[in-house]
Amino acid sequence: MSRITCPILQGKVTSAERAAEFIQDEDSVGMSGFTGAGYPKLVPSALAKRMAAAHTRGENFQIGLWTGASTAPDADGVLAAVNGVSKRLPYNSDPTMRALINAGEVDYIDAHLSHSAQNLWFGFYGNLDVAVVEVAAILPNGLLVPSSSVGNNKTWLEQADKVILEVNSWHPRELEGFHDIYYGTRLPPHRKPIPLTKPMQRIGEPYLRVDPAKVVAVVETNHRDRNAAFDPPDVRSEAIASHMLDFLRHEVAANRMPPHLLPLQSGVGNVANAVMASLQHSEFEGLVAFTEVIQDGMLDLIDSGKMVAASATSFGLSDTGAQHFLDHIDSYKGKILLRSEEISNHPELVRRLGVIAMNGMIEADIYGNVNSTHIMGSAIMNGIGGSGDFSRNAYVNFFLSPSTARDGAISAIVPMVSHVDHTEHDVQIIVTEQGLADLRGLSPADRAERVIANCAHPDFRDLLSDYVSRAWAARPHARHTPHLLNESLSWHQRYLDTGSMQP
Repeated sequence: MSRITCPILQGKVTSAERAAEFIQDEDSVGMSGFTGAGYPKLVPSALAKRMAAAHTRGENFQIGLWTGASTAPDADGVLAAVNGVSKRLPYNSDPTMRALINAGEVDYIDAHLSHSAQNLWFGFYGNLDVAVVEVAAILPNGLLVPSSSVGNNKTWLEQADKVILEVNSWHPRELEGFHDIYYGTRLPPHRKPIPLTKPMQRIGEPYLRVDPAKVVAVVETNHRDRNAAFDPPDVRSEAIASHMLDFLRHEVAANRMPPHLLPLQSGVGNVANAVMASLQHSEFEGLVAFTEVIQDGMLDLIDSGKMVAASATSFGLSDTGAQHFLDHIDSYKGKILLRSEEISNHPELVRRLGVIAMNGMIEADIYGNVNSTHIMGSAIMNGIGGSGDFSRNAYVNFFLSPSTARDGAISAIVPMVSHVDHTEHDVQIIVTEQGLADLRGLSPADRAERVIANCAHPDFRDLLSDYVSRAWAARPHARHTPHLLNESLSWHQRYLDTGSMQP
């Protein structure tokens, strides 16, 4: 049975190749997709073939590519492989695209995810020519059932001159009702408070809207999301999770958190997923998530009853987790809610709800500055994503990482980070497998002592302590955050000494 039941849009069904012809050189194109979920499956590949043919003829054909976050090899990857992207925003994790960004061949706008939609409304990014958005179904009245991610789809559909829809029947029809799309956003000076005071409160509607007159093509697909496997929790990630649980117990005992904790946000990745797994075996009950991405660990918590509900903008599951969700989708209705990322990541809501933010990092320095995006201050890894949206506005934030990289050759705790994404003014808790450093209310000197003692690997602890002592002695009139600048930079030379600065 067709997923396209709107008579007007039924008449616009075509092939991916014909749909791709509506995209031209130098167009700005907004595509759906967030962490490999809900991205268009066929149009990007068809567009890449057109680009390759144009380049063979000696013609230019590149687009600006805007998404919710990362997509997949058959979206970002195929377009990068034909050098078809001139500008990329606001987040990318595709290795082929990353290589072009680091080679200076793609301009990368690494924006906070909560800023990406509003920057388009404000006119900061220019005109959006085309939107290519995956949905699960089109209803008779033209409303769209969103698929496995929402991201910036609402804004792309509103702002684009032309719209291409991919209707993907791989997504279960039962997804209808899992979404809450808020259409109350206004531009300054007419903004009003967002009326959300509880994580699972509905303030919008279950559907995306689109002007049928703007829809130039509808493509039918049946393709899986790009699901990423998670490594089983290892000794280091389990130790990080254990330190965090002990801290949360202490906060509950001190009456700074309720027994069921506050809403949880977890970044994407193996360490974050391990933290969710550790909660499964803890005493905490009645957990709620207000986050970006629902990973396998959160599904497990919902299955066991430990977590009662989760609000996000996307799924980010493994193949096993995705199949489990499909097999038990009815059991998750009312317990999972997907929103636009302008809501899931909104600073006003993060602060109001008192979110506990947990995000990964590449390195932290002795005073609490955190680098979550760059290798040696120059090569982008993925991007800041939503970590800044949550960490700066959270009730309490954690930055998590093993204490060393490259088989112990490189310390993740350094005198001075090579790139600052989260300043010492925003970072509260740093956690490695070695321990946890609570930096709240500490001066820089006290922070340095605690970070080195609690988080640095023993192989680097004496070196870091020696650095602080000599910096303190060399700067008698500048002892607030004393540094030996030439020496602090030398710590990052270790990446080159291991043979490469590539991530």
